[in-house]
Amino acid sequence: MKFRDRFANWMSGRNGMDELARFESGLVLVLLIISLFSRLGLLYIVALAVMIHMYYRMFSRNVSKRYEENQKFLNLRYNSTVEWNKKKKHFAQRKTYCFFKCPQCKQEVRVPRGHGKICITCPRCRTEFIKRT
Repeated sequence: MKFRDRFANWMSGRNGMDELARFESGLVLVLLIISLFSRLGLLYIVALAVMIHMYYRMFSRNVSKRYEENQKFLNLRYNSTVEWNKKKKHFAQRKTYCFFKCPQCKQEVRVPRGHGKICITCPRCRTEFIKRT
């Protein structure tokens, strides 16, 4: 019990494990397993570098800077998830809809397939453009 209390006291005011550190620890595990089976020394060195960075972040007392780093990682992960879901949705709808970008505002517009040449009106900027479905 004494060791746990001393460790908790030592960790107070430090960053600890956040989402970026969890991701880095999983990445280290994957890289170490791959380097074990592939015998690539470069992957081992990269895994060690990522591990050092992870522990540096965990034991850092500059919590505000680590918080900003974690927020950037969470935003990147969120944006990539949104893009992935958008691509999945487009792939599922590819047989029934065509997707076009407005030449003016770059808004993506979905129109049904098989109507030949049609005039498309952008819902955002009301620009009209002609495309073949």
